[in-house]
Amino acid sequence: MKLNEMESISSDKAGMVLHILDKIESAILLIKERTKEIHSSDDFMMSQDGMLRLDAVCMVLIAIGESVKNLDKITNKELLATDSSIPWKLIMGVRDIIAHHYFDIDAEEIYSIINSDLDPLLASIRRFKLQFLKEV
Repeated sequence: MKLNEMESISSDKAGMVLHILDKIESAILLIKERTKEIHSSDDFMMSQDGMLRLDAVCMVLIAIGESVKNLDKITNKELLATDSSIPWKLIMGVRDIIAHHYFDIDAEEIYSIINSDLDPLLASIRRFKLQFLKEV
């Protein structure tokens, strides 16, 4: 389903969608900035500063997951379905895992998310923003 096939949404909802997309984009950029000196999962675990960065990243990943959930809800599960290259349910699930099982967090998994998953997610969010601005 393409964006232009989505049910029309009110301008209030459109504003909310764009706001959420902006927040997700900003959160991804924040994680990338705060972890630019992290080159392995060990960098999180070997120092107090690394542990603080890991905590901060986890908090922002929670915010991203929650925002993705809200975005899906506001768009009646139609917007995210237009990009099947991103594992949206996994993003929402990471939020749940971090929030409910924080003491079981694996630094290597978080590092993998940062290293492999953020760039494709950022590209998708930016595409949504551009398409949404054109079509809404």
